[in-house]
Formats: sequence, structure tokens, C-alpha cells
Amino acid sequence: MISQIRPNKAEKEFLNLAYNRFYDIFEEIMSDSFWRKNRYYRFNKIRECFLIYSELLNYLPIQWVLEYIKKARPPTEEKIGRDLFKIIRNLLVHFPFFNNWDEVWFNKSLVNWCKEGQSIDKFFRAYKKHDPIKYRIWDGVKRKMTYISINFPSQYSEDEKIFLKNVLAEKDGVKFSAILMKKILDTQVEK
Repeated sequence: MISQIRPNKAEKEFLNLAYNRFYDIFEEIMSDSFWRKNRYYRFNKIRECFLIYSELLNYLPIQWVLEYIKKARPPTEEKIGRDLFKIIRNLLVHFPFFNNWDEVWFNKSLVNWCKEGQSIDKFFRAYKKHDPIKYRIWDGVKRKMTYISINFPSQYSEDEKIFLKNVLAEKDGVKFSAILMKKILDTQVEK
């Protein structure tokens, strides 16, 4: 039986590995030198970041944080921190055909090639034609504000390709994603 005390032994083992790796990748993504590396290298690190974060979402106390965000923050912040990031993870895992962020595309036909109505399909059916969600990020070190948009497709059809880069730009969008992920994950760190 799993202990009710959080984190239990198995959770501690997983959390230590996941958090350490996430923070290493976060630091790398936030550095200027990362964005000068080749696109394939960046893509694999970005994919890893989304994979680790999505696995950490299974930890019950993080789910509680997302429920709190749903009530206390702007309504879309929880949807981005949970749903959008999971969908990006799913696109990167279920369609491992691409070598860089700008190449990743999908359409309704590809998403439903095996079974209709799964998470990616549900998400884009719900969010097609949704207004863009705009954020700004303050970089205290560079003393610079970065503005990003999360853009939802106007069409989600069998034939029209939707490029991930048009939903979320690689550099600024991934930096924003990593910052929001870290903000959520940091709620479980004591030191």
C-alpha cells in the first residue's frame, strides 16, 4: 500500500530524478547559448522538457496546485499549464517524425489515424477559432520584456496542416512554457 504521507519513498525517488533533470534542462533553455545550438539538439531538449513536466503532472500535489491556479489565476493559465503542455508533449511523442520545432505539423486526419476523439483531437476541436492568449515575460537579468502569443488554429480539418510553430513560437514560446512549468513545479520545492 502506498503511504498517505507525501512524498512517499517511490515518489521521492521519481521526484528527485525528474526535478533535477527538469531544472538542468530549464537552465540550458534559458541560456542564450542554447538558442545558437543546432535545431535538432534544441528540439530534443525541448521535447525532454515537455516529457518530464507531463510526467510530473501525475504527482497529486501538483494537480492540487493546478486546481488552485484554476480558481485564483486567469482562467486560461491552468488550461495552458495542464492541457496545452500535455498536448504539445503528446504531439512530440505520438508523431516522432520531425527533427525540429518548425517541422512539426498535424491535422485532424493524422491526429485520428488510429482512433478518433483522443486528447489531441478533443483539445483542438475545443480550441479551434479560440482567440490568441497573450502573455508577457520579464527577464530581470536582461531587463527586457518579451511578448508571446499562443495561437489556436482557425481550422482543424482533415487536410489542412497546422504547424506547431504557428501555435507556439519556438524560442519565446518555449521559454515562456519552461518558465510557467517551473513556476508550477517550484510549489513543491522546500529549498
